[in-house]
Amino acid sequence: MIDDASDQPPREPDGASPPPDGLVLVSTPIGNLGDISARAIAVLRAADALLCEDTRVTKRLLAALGLQARLIPLHEHNEDARIPEVLHMLRQGRRVALVSDAGTPLLSDPGFRLVRAAIAEGFSPTGVPGANAALLALTLSGLPPHPHLFLGFLPPRQAARRAALTRLTAAEQAGLAATLVAYEAPHRLAETLADLAHVLGDRPAAVARELTKRFEEIRRGPLAALAAHYATEPARGEITIVVGHAPAAAPTADDLDARLRAALAGSTLRQAVAEVAAATGIARRKVYARALALANDMP
Repeated sequence: MIDDASDQPPREPDGASPPPDGLVLVSTPIGNLGDISARAIAVLRAADALLCEDTRVTKRLLAALGLQARLIPLHEHNEDARIPEVLHMLRQGRRVALVSDAGTPLLSDPGFRLVRAAIAEGFSPTGVPGANAALLALTLSGLPPHPHLFLGFLPPRQAARRAALTRLTAAEQAGLAATLVAYEAPHRLAETLADLAHVLGDRPAAVARELTKRFEEIRRGPLAALAAHYATEPARGEITIVVGHAPAAAPTADDLDARLRAALAGSTLRQAVAEVAAATGIARRKVYARALALANDMP
């Protein structure tokens, strides 16, 4: 949705390179019209056809930009049926742009099957980068930005959602340590936050709402506290949830001994203690006491 308080769109720079031919994925604003790029405007203006998720939404965007285009709906229910038509246009040398309702195409939006089919036919799709709610929420969350794992939308039903989160914890137990990013509908936000806390534990998290719009909100806190807040203060608008990665498991005594033996084999006692204490988070005095005992037993 375009924010009424948006800035004016940028003008195309003089001497800009001509819009690319073929299939072009064009990122559009996630709320603030001022975030549209000059390249995006140039591609939309030059397109012979514009594939869009919802023609009503894209018509409003084009009207705000002062543009007109031939709009062809492409969504999850008709994407497969549209592919032959789009490939035919590409074979004829037509310029075809693909947009979603907001943000970067394909990310929780239609278009992946079309892009894959175009590549299989020998075409090389190009793209115009731009706004993305997941990445913006991640950078504003205050949580580690990398590595991160984008989950898209979690299952809408609680049983399926908790099952998906349980599978995720299994991956974490196998070594995955990443900040999690997910989209959610406002009417499910409190329930999803409660399920995240139930399955993953009460981790630090952030809820980003209405990014780039007039009522943008970033609320940070433990999952349980966020769930309690939104249970009594229902959210509105587009929602992105960011969840901190699983806390590192405390090393066992055997793990500590193995780390120390490896460190002592190539370092002084002082260096080995510093290295292992930093890696494990165990108090330096405890690591030193154990290292001293191991060093006395080592040849």
